[in-house]
Amino acid sequence: MDINAYFKIKEKGSTIRTEVLAGITTFMTMAYILAVNPSILSAAGMDASSVFAATALSSAIATAIMALYANLPVGLAPGMGLNAFFAFSVCLGMGYSWQFALTAVFLEGLIFILLTITNLREAILNCIPFDLKKAISAGIGLFIAFIGLQGSGIVIDNPATLVSMGNITSPNAIVTIIGLFAVSVMLIYKICGALLYGILFATVIGAFLGVTKLDTLSASSFLTLPSFAPTFWQFDFSQVFTTDMLFVLTTFLFVDLFDTVGTLVGVATKGNLLDKDGRLPEAKQAFLADAMGTCIGAVLGTSAVTSYVESASGVAAGGRTGLTALVIAVFFFISLLLAPIFLLIPSAATAPALIVVGLFMISPIKEIDFDNFSVSIPVFITIIGMPLTYSIAHGIAWGVISYVIINISMGKFKEIHPLTYILALLFIAKFIIE
Repeated sequence: MDINAYFKIKEKGSTIRTEVLAGITTFMTMAYILAVNPSILSAAGMDASSVFAATALSSAIATAIMALYANLPVGLAPGMGLNAFFAFSVCLGMGYSWQFALTAVFLEGLIFILLTITNLREAILNCIPFDLKKAISAGIGLFIAFIGLQGSGIVIDNPATLVSMGNITSPNAIVTIIGLFAVSVMLIYKICGALLYGILFATVIGAFLGVTKLDTLSASSFLTLPSFAPTFWQFDFSQVFTTDMLFVLTTFLFVDLFDTVGTLVGVATKGNLLDKDGRLPEAKQAFLADAMGTCIGAVLGTSAVTSYVESASGVAAGGRTGLTALVIAVFFFISLLLAPIFLLIPSAATAPALIVVGLFMISPIKEIDFDNFSVSIPVFITIIGMPLTYSIAHGIAWGVISYVIINISMGKFKEIHPLTYILALLFIAKFIIE
């Protein structure tokens, strides 16, 4: 196979060497998910080793599909925010099993495939106001950062005030603080892979403080594939036709749609991959790769797979074609053999990454018009609703409901998309039934 011809490398003004280096760059910036995802999903009762395997393999397969089918320099992996909703809202918050949550992810992937094939995704995306989409990203960012602070012991529960500061001189808190400082410095100096390096550095510090348990590490465990069995095809279809499943499905679908569209548009713009009308020619193929990755991830045992905004780092390094994505996929395959390293990383060492990812996700609020109160009030409710109710779904629900009620009171009936009315009614019905 002629790699240049297949990926149209010369046509897009790149070289094989540039594409390979771009792929390595992107992998380094998104590899932190290999440590963070098992940490988050294990909180829902899932086997961390199996989740790691599912994370690595589903990321590899989905990214390979993106490379070979869509020919775009975009990496895919289980999404931040989606995994938090999975573990902390559906499982710990609503009390459902992780098997129920995996079923919702699988169904969401199938629906996503159908919406992509029928081109209905645009209608769904258009039903949510632009500013509310930005608020959802910001709210998820606060929620993820809050989870990181909790996991480190810096923020703890308090019966009088609900939350308060924990013992910041505890080993866990010290590891997180040092890791956060290290990540911050590397980001300031624009060091590629800052999050991953920060996690590894904090893990090493944790070994000296007794936080990182090195007794689980052995030479024989290397180069041995972790088992997929504990999470493979672990679905629970007994509650498919319940209001809770509809509620969870809707949230997964919307967050995944926003993540994917925002990432693809942002990365494509940075790489000058849009056509003269500002559209991405390979958008449909990219959406299908994303949806197929979600289904594959659910079968293997992980939360929804989505396109990663960290792909912009590879595009900035010159990546323009699917060869960049193929290199990312190869590294995710190789990482399957490094499970012992990623699995000994404690939650205190992944907490800095969660806090910084929260910063990344909250940045869109600078584009919101806070002087327009018909918009800024629903936006504010959405943002604070997620961390304060400990639920991404509830934040979205209250944001949509308040947006519809406020704009109806102003007589702006025609400015509200018909699907937004339906969505608000579904959310209201959900709260009434509860």
